[in-house]
Amino acid sequence: MNTISTRRFLQTSALLITGLLLSACGKKTEAPAAPAASAVVASAPAAAPAKVYVVGTDAAYAPFESQNEKGEIVGFDIDVVSAIAKKAGIEVKFVNTPWEGIFKTLDQGDRDFLVSAVTITDERKQSMDFSNPYFDAQQLIAVKATSKISKFDDLKKLKVGVQTGTTGDEVVSKLQGKNSTNIKRFESTPLALKELEAGGVDAVVADNGVVINYVTNNAGSKFKTVADKAFAPEQYGLPVKKGNADLLGKLNKGLADIKADGTYDQIYAKYFGAAPAAAGAPASAASK
Repeated sequence: MNTISTRRFLQTSALLITGLLLSACGKKTEAPAAPAASAVVASAPAAAPAKVYVVGTDAAYAPFESQNEKGEIVGFDIDVVSAIAKKAGIEVKFVNTPWEGIFKTLDQGDRDFLVSAVTITDERKQSMDFSNPYFDAQQLIAVKATSKISKFDDLKKLKVGVQTGTTGDEVVSKLQGKNSTNIKRFESTPLALKELEAGGVDAVVADNGVVINYVTNNAGSKFKTVADKAFAPEQYGLPVKKGNADLLGKLNKGLADIKADGTYDQIYAKYFGAAPAAAGAPASAASK
C-alpha cells in the first residue's frame, strides 16, 4: 500500500469513528418507567354499630316505672335494668308501651325484652322466657282510713277497682266471678286509686309496691292498707322472646352481678327505704 492510500485510509477511518461517536452521543437513553402505584388503598371494613336492645315498659306503675315532668321514663325497674345492662355490656332503650298488648310487642319482635313489674307465671312461661326473679311482691288492699274492711273475703260483694289484666284483676275475678259488675277495671292502678278517693269503689287490689308508694305520696287521700295471707307470693322477671337464650344469659349474668356487688340493694333502698328481705317463694299463678 502506498503512502497516499494509507493517509486516505486513516482519514476515512477517523471520519467514520467520529461519526459513530457523535451518533452515540446524540441518542438519549431513557430509564424504564417504574410500575404505577395502586390508585386505591383498600380500607378496613367499618365496625358494625352495637345493638341497642329495645325494652318495653308500661310507664304508669310508680315506683316501678313512670314518667317524670320531663317525660323521661324512671323508676325502680328502669334503674335495675340500666344497672344490669351496664354489667352485661349491652345498650338498652326504654319505650313506653301500654300494658294491654305489651306481650304482643315482644312476640312480634318490636321489643327485645320487657321490664314492667311482670309476674312470672306458669301460663306465661308457655309463650315467653323469663330471667331469674328480681323482685318479690304480693297483692295488697287499699281502702279509706275509715273502712271496716279487714280481709280479702270482705270484698266479695263490694265494688273493687283493679288494673285490667293484672294479678289484682285475676284474684278479684276469682273472688267475685269474672263477669261481676262490681269489678271496676282501669288502665292503671293510680286511676283505680283515684276512683277510690272519689268514692266510686270501696277498695283497690294491686301489687304492694305500687299501693304503698301511692299511699305514702298521697297522704291527703287518707288511705290505709290491708294485707291478707290469702294472696300468694309473686316474683317479677324480665320476659324475653321464647328461645332467646343468648339475651337471657346476658340478663341473668348482669342481674347476678348487681346483686353480688350491692348495686341491687342500693337501688332497692332508694325506692323502698331499706334493703330487701330474703327472697320469697316462687309465684304460682299471677299477673302484673
